[in-house]
Amino acid sequence: MAERQPAPKHLWIVGILALLWDLGGAYDYLMTQTRNEAYMAKFTPAQLEYFYGFPVWFEFFWALAIWGSVVGCILLLLRRCLAVPVFLVSFVSVIVTTIYSYGMSDGMELMGAVGLVFTVVILAVSLFLWLYSRALQKRDVLT
Repeated sequence: MAERQPAPKHLWIVGILALLWDLGGAYDYLMTQTRNEAYMAKFTPAQLEYFYGFPVWFEFFWALAIWGSVVGCILLLLRRCLAVPVFLVSFVSVIVTTIYSYGMSDGMELMGAVGLVFTVVILAVSLFLWLYSRALQKRDVLT
């Protein structure tokens, strides 16, 4: 077993920024799931109906995407190699929710181009975190 390499400075920058990003997603998830009136007031009635009508399997993958990435960031900051599969599960879950939102429902119609762009950013960040953690693991930075 290789000796663990010192943590590069970029690990801390990426880990902390990604955790802050994911905590924003976790906040959105919690506010939506609890139907927080003040938070949900910014959406149209059609958008609210869409959010509140998600199938159970979609909510399962949404939770895996959000909380998996939060846990992955914590594992990354702790320099644990378990971050790699956790980020992979999160990334796959983002793909599943995106397929539902834009291929199996009227998410594009309800959320518009801005929603699609934001989804692409979420996919990119999720893919980056998986690939980044995998690269650190190969360099023996994560154990």
